Amino acid sequence: MAWNEPPSGNNDKDPWGNPKRGNNDGPPDLDEVFKKLNNLLGGLFGGGKGGNSGNSGSSGGVITALILLVIVAYLGFNSFYTVDEKERGVVLRMGKFSSIADPGLRFKIPLLDSVEKVEVTTIREFSDKSTMLTKDQNIVEVSFNVQWQAADARAYALNVENPSRVLEHASESALRHVVGSSLMRQVTTSNRAQLAVEMKDRLQSLMDDYGTGVLVSQINFADARPPQAVQAAYDDVIKAEADEQRFQNEAESYRNQIIPEARGLAQRQIEEANAYKAELIAKAQGDAERFNRLYAEYRKAPEVTRQRLYLETISEIYAKSNKVLIDVKNGNNLMYLPLDQLKQQGGSISDSSISQKDIDDIIDEFKRRGIIRSTSGN
Repeated sequence: MAWNEPPSGNNDKDPWGNPKRGNNDGPPDLDEVFKKLNNLLGGLFGGGKGGNSGNSGSSGGVITALILLVIVAYLGFNSFYTVDEKERGVVLRMGKFSSIADPGLRFKIPLLDSVEKVEVTTIREFSDKSTMLTKDQNIVEVSFNVQWQAADARAYALNVENPSRVLEHASESALRHVVGSSLMRQVTTSNRAQLAVEMKDRLQSLMDDYGTGVLVSQINFADARPPQAVQAAYDDVIKAEADEQRFQNEAESYRNQIIPEARGLAQRQIEEANAYKAELIAKAQGDAERFNRLYAEYRKAPEVTRQRLYLETISEIYAKSNKVLIDVKNGNNLMYLPLDQLKQQGGSISDSSISQKDIDDIIDEFKRRGIIRSTSGN
């Protein structure tokens, strides 16, 4: 009922069951209120005093039941909790570690147990940018991204305060170590992936040493470049390095082309020399064999062999010389050799296999035998 409404059937009592003071409808005196409340509490825990002990005992029983009901509801509500599939619950009993709660509906002792839930399957990440020195004393700006998760719920919840903040500081430390031991070219171009792997290993080692329970999944270098103030100069350096690499590739290509050609040419010359050697040896052996056979025949018939050699030589000479056959009236053919013209044609003589002295000897021999006559008059 409302405080300003009188109880049904009894209009001369206030809400606490006491008689009203005259016709004053204002609020009760505070001293009197505290006094009545004190008597009520005394009736709950030690019995009431005075003539109103019966009414006080009845009201105290109702309030006690209500208080007990609230306490039971509170304890029941705080005795059960739910752990999500992606979480693990760290149970603390009187401030000390008790157990790890798996996903599902769980029970805890009210007022004694407390539970801190940690997401252990969620991949978290953060990005940062830092400026630092490389091994060759160059300044570089590195943007990186770290992906991680709280793999150990107990260590993550209890060992370190604010593990994510610790991870950020440790990431910068690991990055400085890796970049500080590398060259500028390795950080900005060729070896960036390998540096990310080295940074991940070092960062994981730091997290294990600190006992944070953090598992570093992956580290990516988003960008690595010199500061804007020196970007133009660095671009010139990169261009020079690219030209250097291009020249090296061209030189290597020329080397790969010219060396096999030189080796092939050398091998061909060797083969030609071996063939020439074999040819000369075979020719010399053939000439020696022919001479031995000719000498054997010469020993058997010296005159016949000498005449045959002479005729073969003359035939060989005539085959290489200009000659004219003249038919005479008596039926005998007379060979006419224009040897004077042959003497004047130096090229013809030089092209032949006989010398000038041989020609003179042949002319004299022919004249002596009457085979030819002088042609100076013609």
